[in-house]
Amino acid sequence: MTKGPIDSARVPRFAGPATFARLPRVDEVERVDVAVVGVPFDSGVSYRPGARFGPSAVREASRLLRPYHPGLDVSPFERVQVADAGDIAANPFHIEEAIESIEAGAAALDARLVTIGGDHTIALPLLRDAARRHGPVALLHFDAHLDTWDTYFDAEYTHGTPFRRAVEEGLLDTEALGHVGIRGPLYGKKDLDDDRRLGFGIVTAADVLRRGVDEVVDALRQRIGERPLYVSVDIDVLDPAHAPGTGTPEAGGLTSRELLEILRGLAGCNLIGADVVEVAPAYDHAEITAVAASHVAYDLVTLLALQENA
Repeated sequence: MTKGPIDSARVPRFAGPATFARLPRVDEVERVDVAVVGVPFDSGVSYRPGARFGPSAVREASRLLRPYHPGLDVSPFERVQVADAGDIAANPFHIEEAIESIEAGAAALDARLVTIGGDHTIALPLLRDAARRHGPVALLHFDAHLDTWDTYFDAEYTHGTPFRRAVEEGLLDTEALGHVGIRGPLYGKKDLDDDRRLGFGIVTAADVLRRGVDEVVDALRQRIGERPLYVSVDIDVLDPAHAPGTGTPEAGGLTSRELLEILRGLAGCNLIGADVVEVAPAYDHAEITAVAASHVAYDLVTLLALQENA
């Protein structure tokens, strides 16, 4: 038996503790198969700060989530034990120390993780933990930006550099790396050349529009194969109309419908972990961004639940 969300027929959704999807805390269950954990850290941002408040905003927006997923025909919270693991605390004044703390915090959780950020810096320590458990992993990176730059102001660890560092550290399977939703101006053509050299393929936001979700999903699945897969979602992959509350918005992005349908198309892939980052609620309107992120996290939890033989 699993322990699921608080019964909304007994306690209204706007009441009670704001755990993710109103799920139990990890200390309220005997085992945890999938853990939702927050990382309120945004010291790696290059433009608008505020993603340190992302985990609490996404949890609050997740109150309206319900336990049955019709798109994937599964009740994820019945299939596996999902729990809220709280937040991993990280030093906001020392990025290298914060990265070490995040890696240690992830390693201490004996479960598959869906992590809510925080800025995209946190993907590096999460990938370190994933590679420790599974070896080099395939990566699908949903974002407006490449995040494979080398440095900012000579700093090697920022929200724009995690995937270059991950390749350099041998954390990723360079035969199975992909960006989805890339768009907007770059510093120069060299950005694309460097990204290609690291092993990434790119599906732009315009590609999603022109090719359609089904064709994009087929291409992604062919690239991934049966490899252990990590999915990293920067919420700015969505157009600012769907996600205004983020640090580096770019026009011309995916709709929330497109993103969710692409994620659902990954059902059956060997997903081993995921994150949703860069929700900055100070720039949000009517919880638009946080609501989108809560649904993305819910779909990722559901995909992980489908991996379990339960």
